[in-house]
This record gives sequence, C-alpha cells and structure tokens, in this order.
Amino acid sequence: MIKTSIARKVAMALSGLFLILFLGQHFTINITSVFSEKTFNMLSHFMGNNPLVQFILQPILIFGVIFHFIMGFVLQIKNTKARKQNYESFKGNSNSSWISRNMILSGIVILSFLGLHFYDFWVPEINYKYVEFLPNDPDRYYIELVHKFHSPIRVLIYCLSFVFLGLHLLHGFSSSFQSVGMNNKYTNGIKFLTVAFSIFVPVGFIFIAIFHHLNVVN
Repeated sequence: MIKTSIARKVAMALSGLFLILFLGQHFTINITSVFSEKTFNMLSHFMGNNPLVQFILQPILIFGVIFHFIMGFVLQIKNTKARKQNYESFKGNSNSSWISRNMILSGIVILSFLGLHFYDFWVPEINYKYVEFLPNDPDRYYIELVHKFHSPIRVLIYCLSFVFLGLHLLHGFSSSFQSVGMNNKYTNGIKFLTVAFSIFVPVGFIFIAIFHHLNVVN
C-alpha cells in the first residue's frame, strides 16, 4: 500500500515514464507503416509472436496502464480533499495552467481511447491467435492496420484522442522528472525534450491515421 503523498507521486511518475517508453516504441513501429509495408509487417510479427513480449512485457504494460490511471484518480481525490480554499477563491491560471488543472480530464479521454484501441487491435489479435487458432500469417498486420482507418469517424476519434494525449504529456512528462528529483543543471534540456516528445509523437500518430485514411479512400 502506497500511503504517503510523496511515494504516490513518485510511483505515478515512474509508471508514467515507463508508459512513455512504450509509447515511443509503439510510435517507432507504427510510423514504419507509412514508409514500408514489409518493415511494418516484420516488426509487428516479431512483437506479436515473441514470447518475452507477449507473456512478460505485455502483462507488465497492462498492469502499468491500470496502475497509472488508478494512481492518477487517487492523487486527484487526495489533492481535492487537501485544498483548504474552495473553488470560488481559486484563481485558475494565476496558480496553474489549464493542462495541469485538467490532467484527470485528459486522462479519462486517453483511457477511453485505449479501450477503443484495445478493441480495434488487441482483442482481434487475441482472438486470431488463441481463440480461432488461425494460421500464422506474417503479412496480415499492415492490411489490418489500414482497414481500421477506413472510417472517417474512427480517424476523427483517434486524432482528437492524440490531441488530448499531447496535452497530457506536456504537463505529465516534465512533472514526472520533477517528481523523481531530477531538478538540476539539465532541467532546461529535459524540459525541451519533454515538450518536443509531447508534440512530435502525438502529431506523428495523427499523421499516420490521416495518411492511411486518405490512401484507403483514394
């Protein structure tokens, strides 16, 4: 049980940094689908059939997602209870940014998106391999990816979700480093890195979704 406020913030930060590593890896694989169908299929097949990834890293990832969001809700509740001033005297932007005040909102949007994303890709993958036991086809991944971006409504949902992901990262990424005590001479460099990542990766995912949608439509 994580009881102290500092311990909860550190745990939240570490789980967030772990998920950011996964996000970077996920983006690296997905962006290859824009340039090379063969490369995307090869990388996806490796990730989807490697026992280390499937039976060790994947469960850790799922646990990390659940833990991060539960801890986020816990911190939000604790912070709300700890406020000595009521909302009428809260000065908004004079004390904090809109992003930092609405991390729980962006988190809920991202969590909802993850539900859709799991429904689109993870559930069919589990069904393909462990329910229907279909033949192992190393070239199916690209077709499955492109198919999901045929619907303009789904593409819009994906794009809006990545906008909220970018907002969430803009505050959460840099705050994670602060929570683990990395306030030193490298602070400016870390801040630049977090801002660049928080913009580049979500915009990159949006580009992937729109790119495949336009190519399917055409």
